[in-house]
Amino acid sequence: MKDLFPKDFFWGGAVAANQFEGAYLEDGKGESTQDHVSAAAFNKTRQVYENIEKDVYFPAHDGIDFYHNYKEDIKLFAEMGFKMFRFSIAWSRIFPTGVEDTPNEAGLKFYDNVFAELKKYNMEPLVTISHYESPFYLTKKYNGWYGREVINHFSRYCEVLFERYKNDVKYWITFNEINCLTLDIKAFQGGSILYNEKGDAVQPKEIPEYMRYQALHHQFVTSAKVVKLAHEINSNFKVGCMLAYICQYPLTCKPEDMMLSNEAMQLRNYLCGDVHVRGYYPSFAKAYYKENDINIKVEDGDEQILKDGTVDFCAFSYYQSICVSTDPNEERIQGNILDGIKNPYVESSDWGWQIDPVGLRWSAHQLYDRYQVPLIIAENGLGANDILEEDRTIKDPYRIDYLRSHIKEIGKAISEGVDILGYTWWGPIDIVSLGTGEMKKRYGFIYVDRDNEGKGTLKRYKKQSFEWYKKVIASNGNDLD
Repeated sequence: MKDLFPKDFFWGGAVAANQFEGAYLEDGKGESTQDHVSAAAFNKTRQVYENIEKDVYFPAHDGIDFYHNYKEDIKLFAEMGFKMFRFSIAWSRIFPTGVEDTPNEAGLKFYDNVFAELKKYNMEPLVTISHYESPFYLTKKYNGWYGREVINHFSRYCEVLFERYKNDVKYWITFNEINCLTLDIKAFQGGSILYNEKGDAVQPKEIPEYMRYQALHHQFVTSAKVVKLAHEINSNFKVGCMLAYICQYPLTCKPEDMMLSNEAMQLRNYLCGDVHVRGYYPSFAKAYYKENDINIKVEDGDEQILKDGTVDFCAFSYYQSICVSTDPNEERIQGNILDGIKNPYVESSDWGWQIDPVGLRWSAHQLYDRYQVPLIIAENGLGANDILEEDRTIKDPYRIDYLRSHIKEIGKAISEGVDILGYTWWGPIDIVSLGTGEMKKRYGFIYVDRDNEGKGTLKRYKKQSFEWYKKVIASNGNDLD
């Protein structure tokens, strides 16, 4: 494969503040929603706590301490040759409760320093403004994004970021994997919703569906307002949406399986993409709302706001594909966000996620054909149980194989006419798992000495894949041996 990637292609990696930053409450930071989520090892599943309890382990409090190691970590990314680094800004580090009149200068200064390091190495930042966390005070006061009041608070937060960093950042993402709010398990993670209609604190699956879709509408309106604001502050800004692309194949060519796959893809992937890129709710969403008695409150002017604030590009995450079937007896497998039916034609990772590189190429085609805006593959990666050997080496040929196969398919998609701006591997350095709070589930090219209980030296070690990805970037995707 030769010269399939454009010369200005953005090779890099991606992380999130709540999974790697740490420095809980340091320098004026407030409590975020993720600071209230325990590790799965403590409760067998990750659990949301209304109050921070001393005898519960909350992995977001420490992460991998990027806050105090950002220079070392960015230097390692630069050594690999990163052209782009995707990360998120912690809202509660800028506005500790979300409702302050003025931002926290210490928080802004931290990101000043991060951007200065990136600029030193000519690394383009891709900044996610909201990556699965909000100030927890907004959950207590408004029930998170279910309350329309949060729109103005978020807009003020964005205005501060755009003004402060208008010369440091070009590419922005408003909400990470915004479509996760179509799933009941993501009510708190995606929408910061903790309380049901009676005002009781409950776990995510107990939040009524209409509350999730009301929160989603508020995020749609907010994103559109923020896109317009960004372009007014700096016309060179590029602001995108970000989807968790849930690639779902029909298990068979049975017509009912085909329709089930189509319906699942529409609601899970294209509802959010359509509103962000096209600027209006698609007909299938309106039909679903009517059929399921979901009556969201749309205020006067909201529809025009959505039309006026469409995004410049579409970013997406892709980890795997799943199958769907009308047969309830088919074997099911684990997955990212959703489980699904086992595909007999693909292999699985240590965590049961199906490995399907061709699915990435297919997904890129689906998104580009539908929206005709540039794409960024903002997340793609393999979580594995890596072993630190006695000589402090980590051999991870399985990660190299995963990378190689997926990069080949990206190159093919580009050669077939899909406009892809960049590829940021999820977890270039080991971070806390979003789904489980584990450290054992490692994605990085850089090993971090930390275990599932938060113990370890936090020392960084290069894995075998570090040098391999470095070679790939240096060759602009041409050397995949």
